[in-house]
Amino acid sequence: MITSSLAERLRKTQHVVVFTGAGASAESGIPTFRDALTGLWERFDPAQLATPEAFRADPSLCWGWYEWRRNRVIQAQPNGAHRAIAELSKHVPKLTVITQNVDDLHERAGSQDVIHLHGSLHSPRCIDCGLAFTLPLTSDVLPEDGRRIEPPRCCVCNGYVRPGVVWFGEMLPEDAWSVGLAAAEGCDVFLSIGTSGFVYPAAELPLRALGHGATVVHINPVRFDISSQEHFLQGPASVMMQSLLREAFG
Repeated sequence: MITSSLAERLRKTQHVVVFTGAGASAESGIPTFRDALTGLWERFDPAQLATPEAFRADPSLCWGWYEWRRNRVIQAQPNGAHRAIAELSKHVPKLTVITQNVDDLHERAGSQDVIHLHGSLHSPRCIDCGLAFTLPLTSDVLPEDGRRIEPPRCCVCNGYVRPGVVWFGEMLPEDAWSVGLAAAEGCDVFLSIGTSGFVYPAAELPLRALGHGATVVHINPVRFDISSQEHFLQGPASVMMQSLLREAFG
C-alpha cells in the first residue's frame, strides 16, 4: 500500500536512487537465469555458461547463449516500470538509476546516465586485450531452441570477443560500483525494484542507503523479509511505480 507519508517523502526528496534487478525487466518478456530453457540450452545450467572458463572452453556455445539473450532484449520493449522511472526524473531534483540488468531498456525508456553494475549485453570486448567491440543494433532472428555461434575476433590481437557482462567470479566494474555506492550513501529516497537483495555486493546498496538515513522502499511481486525501518510495496514493478508517481505527483 502506498501511504500518504511515503508519497510526501518522495515529493520532498532532493535525490532519489532507483536500483533495479531482473524483476524490473521481466514484464518486458526478458528471460532470467531462473526461467526454464528449451532446445540446446535445456542441457545447461545458465550459471555454468557465465564464467570466463566456460567461454574459453567452448566459445561458440557461450556466444550463442548470449546472442540469444541479446536477441530477446532487442525484440523487447520498455515496460511501464521503465517509463515511470524515466518520468520520475521530471519531478525530482536529482535521480540516479542503478541497475543489475544487462539490457538497455532503461535507456530506451528515456533514463540518462544509467549505472550498469553487471555490464551490458551491448558492450562486448576482447577477452584477451579488453578492446571494445561494436555490435550491430539489430540482431539476427535466432531459433527459439538456440544454436552455437562463433564469436567475432578482435581486430587488434585476434582474440575472441566476449560478452560485456560481469561473469561469476569477476569483480563489478570499479567506476560503476564507486559511483553507485556514493549515490546510495548520498540519497534521501532509495527505491529497490525487482530485486530480492540476495546478490552481493550489489545487495549492499540499500543497506548503505538505510545506514545513511535514506527512506528505503522495496518493490517486488513476492514479499521477503526487510527491517522495520524499510517499506515494502508488493506488486508488479510497472503497477507499483505508476501508482507511486500518481500518488506523489498527481
